Amino acid sequence: MMTNELQKFLKQLITLPGLSGHEGPVRQVIQETWQPLSDATTVSRLGSLHALRNGVGPQPRPVILLSAHMDAIGMMVTGIIDGLLRFTSIGGLDPRVLPGQLVTVHGRGDLPGMIVQPLASLLPQSNNDGAVPISQLLIDVGLEVAEVRRKVQIGDLVSYAQQPVEMTGETLAGHSLDNRASVAVVTHCLQLLRDRKHAWDVWAVASTQEEETLGGAITSAFELKPALAVAIDVTFASSPGSPAHRTFPLAKGPTIGWGPNVHAGLFKTFKEVADQNEIPYAIEVMPRHSGTDAYGIQVVAEGVPTMVIGVPLRYMHTPVEMVSMKDIARAGRLLAEFICSLQLDYTESLVLDD
Repeated sequence: MMTNELQKFLKQLITLPGLSGHEGPVRQVIQETWQPLSDATTVSRLGSLHALRNGVGPQPRPVILLSAHMDAIGMMVTGIIDGLLRFTSIGGLDPRVLPGQLVTVHGRGDLPGMIVQPLASLLPQSNNDGAVPISQLLIDVGLEVAEVRRKVQIGDLVSYAQQPVEMTGETLAGHSLDNRASVAVVTHCLQLLRDRKHAWDVWAVASTQEEETLGGAITSAFELKPALAVAIDVTFASSPGSPAHRTFPLAKGPTIGWGPNVHAGLFKTFKEVADQNEIPYAIEVMPRHSGTDAYGIQVVAEGVPTMVIGVPLRYMHTPVEMVSMKDIARAGRLLAEFICSLQLDYTESLVLDD
């Protein structure tokens, strides 16, 4: 895909709901896009989308799995009080940015709503300063009490309604870019592979439930039995005041993860491929849990050598996340170049410790 086509696709993805555990609406659009780029698509028992691109090597071919989670953070209704809705979080929400946000309540029909907070004088004194906790916030859908009770039930989902914003410099802002930006990365990789030969079979996975359970990636890896895997996710982009040693600049390329969720041999090969193809990147140190699908995939069955590729993103877990389309395109190309470089006997020489 050209950058403008990729951006159009990503804008479509981030206008759709698809909260963790309820990914159906976004899965349908991804499947429609991946079908012409693959030889077969299937859906797992936990709702993850699988797309296969056959390699050209002799059967049985080794398999590489590319995992980008498609679920998004959001909310769920927990109570109805005088026509206003109490709610809880699905995934990690930042309560500092919630008041005043536009949302969609997915009840009997989609209802526009707004997150509101009581006047400071009506809050417990302990909440008078700083961010108001989610337990004190409400959603107003602008309807009479009886109408609200007819159209909304406890357990209904609530998603952000912020529309995508095209910024200058090929930058896009909006909600759910964590991690639909990485779905766009995998899509771009599939587009590049369509015109190139690769020995290995490639399974692209848009996984479910990463924000809560990692269940989609774990079960897909168990089903597809890859010899190698790559988890593609977002990472923290730099902004004014952010710690330079923990964040990465926009539009300067993806990150290559290094830590216990990353196989040392894959790390070395990804660096070599990036250098050979003049793809800019940064090394991201992940000394503990990477916070990605890699944490689950790595320990499936007897273990899967796994890599983590990151797309720098500002304002993570807010309705105004921001990414560079240049980083998305470069990450997709890095994946494609790595896949095309794989020889059938690659894993025989893959060394964990130098």
